[in-house]
Amino acid sequence: MYNKILKEIISNKNNDKIKILSKFFKTGKGEYGEGDIFLGITVPISRKIAKKYSNLSFDIIEKLLKNKYHEVRLIALLILVDKYKNNNNQKQIVDFYLKNTKYINNWDLVDLSAHYIVGNYLIDKDSKILEKLAKSKNLWERRISVIATFAFIYKGEHEPTLKIVNILINDKNDLIQKACGWMLRELGKRVSEKKLSSYLDSNIHKMPRTMLRYAIERFPEKKRLFYLKK
Repeated sequence: MYNKILKEIISNKNNDKIKILSKFFKTGKGEYGEGDIFLGITVPISRKIAKKYSNLSFDIIEKLLKNKYHEVRLIALLILVDKYKNNNNQKQIVDFYLKNTKYINNWDLVDLSAHYIVGNYLIDKDSKILEKLAKSKNLWERRISVIATFAFIYKGEHEPTLKIVNILINDKNDLIQKACGWMLRELGKRVSEKKLSSYLDSNIHKMPRTMLRYAIERFPEKKRLFYLKK
């Protein structure tokens, strides 16, 4: 089955998009995606393939997740998301996900899976695992920690996001700053703009400018300029 799926995925290879995606996801030497290899497959095609194989065993999903091709790993994660939505044993899926974070190693892989699986699972549970991930030396585990809080934002909760952003507020990595700013922006949009403003008032001088710019993107221009001039 693994070879069959892999053959199908590779058959969708698009040489024209490989260079574009390799550049977009920063695969050059010293960049965050160094060494990642692309097939040039779009996300809609990846989703279509994933839908066909939502009943795969964990053994095969793990093989796909460990594959050298970026899109194969993405399809493995999309299958896992579908499996989570349609499976009673969600803890097994979450445990599998957290066991394999080594292979969830680019921002799109995190962003298309973390809140659907880890975040969703933790809604009514102890979320200390997010704090542990936020303190990880692994860039992608740190991103998982904050993106997972999107699930709480959807439910109208702000505390988990602010707790993780507080841990990551001094993070030097641009991808973490952007992720934190994005979640703060969504908190302001979906939960409470007042709570976001209050958080910014208390933390703006600690916050990297990239994080701040992302956080205030949806503010009216006058309010945006007010924070940028602080």
